[in-house]
Amino acid sequence: MSKEKFSSVGGQAVIEGVMMRNADLLATAVRRPDGDIVYKKTRISKNRSKLATIPFLRGAITLFDALVLGVKELTFSANQAEVEEEQLSQKEAVMTTIFSLALGIGLFIVLPSVISSFLFKDNRVHSNLLEAGLRLSFFVLYIFLISFSKDIKRVFQYHGAEHKSIYAYEQHLDLTPENAQKFTTLHPRCGTSFLLIVMFIAIIVFTSLDFILPPPTTFTMKLLTKVVLRVIFMPLIAGISYELQRYTSNHLDNFFVKLIAAPGMALQRLTTKEPDLAQLEVALVALKVVIGEPVDNAIEINV
Repeated sequence: MSKEKFSSVGGQAVIEGVMMRNADLLATAVRRPDGDIVYKKTRISKNRSKLATIPFLRGAITLFDALVLGVKELTFSANQAEVEEEQLSQKEAVMTTIFSLALGIGLFIVLPSVISSFLFKDNRVHSNLLEAGLRLSFFVLYIFLISFSKDIKRVFQYHGAEHKSIYAYEQHLDLTPENAQKFTTLHPRCGTSFLLIVMFIAIIVFTSLDFILPPPTTFTMKLLTKVVLRVIFMPLIAGISYELQRYTSNHLDNFFVKLIAAPGMALQRLTTKEPDLAQLEVALVALKVVIGEPVDNAIEINV
C-alpha cells in the first residue's frame, strides 16, 4: 500500500487500548490481561461519512458520531481488558455515558452560568467573562484531579501512544513502536485541543447572544434562558470549533496559527503521558488495521 499522508486518520484512547478510524473503517485494539492483543474492526456508514463532509455541520455530526461509536468501543475494550466476572453490558455503558454527559453539562455549562449570573446580575460583559473563566478553570481542574488515578494515567498513556503512532504514519515511517516512540505525545488534531477551542468559541457566541436577544424581565427567567440557550447552541459552537481546528492543524507553519493552537497543545500535557513500547504496539495494531496494512501480532475478534 502506498503511504500517502492521510490526515483524516484519528482516534482515541480506550481502556488498555486505542481506537483508530479513517473515512470508512474503525478499529479498536486492546491488550488483554494475559498479554495478547485483540482487535475488532467496524465499517462506517457511507451516508454518515457524506454528512460529515458538510462544513460547519460536520463538527456537530462528528462529535455525536464519536460519542455513539465511543460507547461501543469503550464497552469492547472494557470487556477485553477485564476478567470475565467483571464484564460490562452495553446498557451499563450507555447509562454510564448518559450520567457522564449530564454531569459534564451540569459542571461545565450550567454551574458557571448560574454562578456568573448570580454575581453579575446587571453586567453582561463581566458575567460572560466570569462564566468563561469558571468553565475553563473547572475543566482544567477536573483533568488535573483525575490524572492522579492509576487507571486514568494508563488511559492517558494510550492517548499518547495514539498520537505518536499517527505521527509515525504521517511521516511515512515504518510503523514500529521504536519509530513511533521518537515523536511527541502532543498532536494538533487532538480532542483535548478541540474542547478548549469549543470553550473559546463559546465565549464569543454566548456573549453575542446575550447582547442580541432582549433580556428577560426576571432573574429566574434570565437564568433559565441563559442555560437553555447554552445547551441548544452547543452544536453550532462544535461546528465552528471543528472548522477552526481543522484549519489550524493544517497551517501550523503560520506564526499566528501557532498562537491559536498553543493553548490546546499545552493542555495536552495533562491528558497525554509517555507510553511504553507495549502500549505503542497496541496503538499501531489499530492504526495498521484502518489503513489496510497486515497485522501479525494480534487476534481479530468478530462481535
